Amino acid sequence: MYDFHIHSRVSFDGHDTGLQLAQAAATAGLKEICFTDHVDYDPLGTMPDIAFDTAAYNAEYDGLEVPGLTIRRGMEFGLARDNVEQFKKDLQRRQFDFVLGSMHFVDDLDVYFQPYWEGKTIFQAERRYLEETLECVKIHDDFDVLAHLTYISKTHCHPAPRPVPYAEHREIIDEILKTLAEKGKGLEMNTSGVDRCGGYLPTEDYFRRFKELGGEIVTVGSDAHRSDRVGQYSHEACAILGDIFGYVCTFADRKPIFHKL
Repeated sequence: MYDFHIHSRVSFDGHDTGLQLAQAAATAGLKEICFTDHVDYDPLGTMPDIAFDTAAYNAEYDGLEVPGLTIRRGMEFGLARDNVEQFKKDLQRRQFDFVLGSMHFVDDLDVYFQPYWEGKTIFQAERRYLEETLECVKIHDDFDVLAHLTYISKTHCHPAPRPVPYAEHREIIDEILKTLAEKGKGLEMNTSGVDRCGGYLPTEDYFRRFKELGGEIVTVGSDAHRSDRVGQYSHEACAILGDIFGYVCTFADRKPIFHKL
């Protein structure tokens, strides 16, 4: 099986070496993984550097091999309305196999922390997050797959963690999915929400709707920041996507590879 969303110590919030994570992936029975370390920018400049160092990235992964495991190199870029040109610059750091686009900041606030949630109901917090996601996927073209569309479900300060209900935000979610499909972008089934908010990010119904709207590219990622989470629920996620699409995708040289399931 596959895990195309993994963070090593190269990411500001990672913990283990690339080798430790790759060995854990092989032990978990995975066939192929991709390291997708963070390139994010705090709009208010209050956080330390949250974009990985290219030299550290190259030293960690170039030449890294584990028997029986295919290892790809990627990154996770934090989308914002004003960083389209920055994205292009960061893509020049090195050759990547795979690029995730993700949303962590809305209205200059990190949705993981309390200030974003102040003065909002859960519905309002979810809706504002989805509104900003829609705007960003409309203007950004340089990512391959949208990571954890419902990331806000698992954030640290969510007052009552839950998978974002598709039915409550149907119109805007459909616009996001339609935009991804029309641009030939993919959607990630991120498994990190299963034991944090009770569901995949996003849940199965989003993927069935994605297919109805013409979406074709789907990937699975654990979002592991420690070796004990590599491949977590990946087999189950691949089975779900196999039931819906008949395949799951990996990437090499920024091109999707369709693996029949």
